[in-house]
Amino acid sequence: MCFVSPDLNLSFGLKRRRLQHFCFYFVKINNLLLNRFSLDDWRCFCPVDPKDYMLTGLKDVTVGRLPGKLGGQQFVIQDCENCDIYVFDHSAAVTIDDCVNCRVVLGPAKGSVFFRDCRDVKCVVACQQFRTRDCKKMEVFLCCATQPIIESSTGMRFGCFQYFYPELAFHFKDAGLSVFNNNWSNVHDFTPVSGETNWSLLPEASAVLESVPPPGPESEFKSVRISADAERSIVPLTTGGRRKASEESCLFVFFAGEYSTANARKLIDEASAKGFVLIQTKEVSMRPEDVKRVFQNSAESLVECVTNGPVIALELSGDGVVEACRSIADEVFSGTKVFVSDNKNTSSRDVDSFFNFADMQMGL
Repeated sequence: MCFVSPDLNLSFGLKRRRLQHFCFYFVKINNLLLNRFSLDDWRCFCPVDPKDYMLTGLKDVTVGRLPGKLGGQQFVIQDCENCDIYVFDHSAAVTIDDCVNCRVVLGPAKGSVFFRDCRDVKCVVACQQFRTRDCKKMEVFLCCATQPIIESSTGMRFGCFQYFYPELAFHFKDAGLSVFNNNWSNVHDFTPVSGETNWSLLPEASAVLESVPPPGPESEFKSVRISADAERSIVPLTTGGRRKASEESCLFVFFAGEYSTANARKLIDEASAKGFVLIQTKEVSMRPEDVKRVFQNSAESLVECVTNGPVIALELSGDGVVEACRSIADEVFSGTKVFVSDNKNTSSRDVDSFFNFADMQMGL
């Protein structure tokens, strides 16, 4: 047992603070000795330099952070000009202020990514919440769990997140983000101007690496193996709010299981190979009463399936997509519990019913 002798020359408040610090570190050490430590426990013993979590006042350079350097901390980028910025790690939140003519890649942020007073910035961003204020001429390849918001911003163009590096899937998990919850095209303009359009969608053929090139061979990030191919992207490529080429859509739902994510990706590959288009996806929890309301006649056989975890739903589009998806379900997922629209006459209702429910659940 350890005894702490009181120092009569210390004020009561100072003695109390020292005792609090002693108890705090005692608990941390106890956790370490009992193998109950976490990465945060280790970090509490290490001095934190604010400069490690900032990029400020830079010009004409390639900078950023390699995987493992942020570890979920907040990050600040400000007063940078003509820089290539690569943050290959997850963070708590990121603010970007007063940056001009920069290319930016941000790993998943658990909270918000907020651009303020920036112009001519092109970026790849994954976050819970995306906001801009007083920005001009930005290109954003986005994965956002909530509705993106722009304020007093003009010339904003948005595309779907398409990116890969080896640690990215783990970073999404560490940030608490689902790759299937992406509202990139559902932008809310907080300050609309009558007769003007402050934002638009990038052309469907827009290439991420043309807007945000990969790190050069001389940079410290050259060892990070990145790709912007849609087939390798951690986040599925969706058309979002773009006009559909076909009036026929199909709802395909996977219920929670060990391979539900892999199965969803397999479906996307199978459907894409047949020429069908992925419109939108959602991963959301459902209650038995939700199942009855959303799936109606098919609900009875599905109620028990939702107790194991969230469902993953996909809307696919194209002429003949319902019949094709039902064939894929029979041939590829015969041993897996799924929901697939019965026919093209009711499939649009299936899609609307599920995604309206999902948007309400997520507060969209």
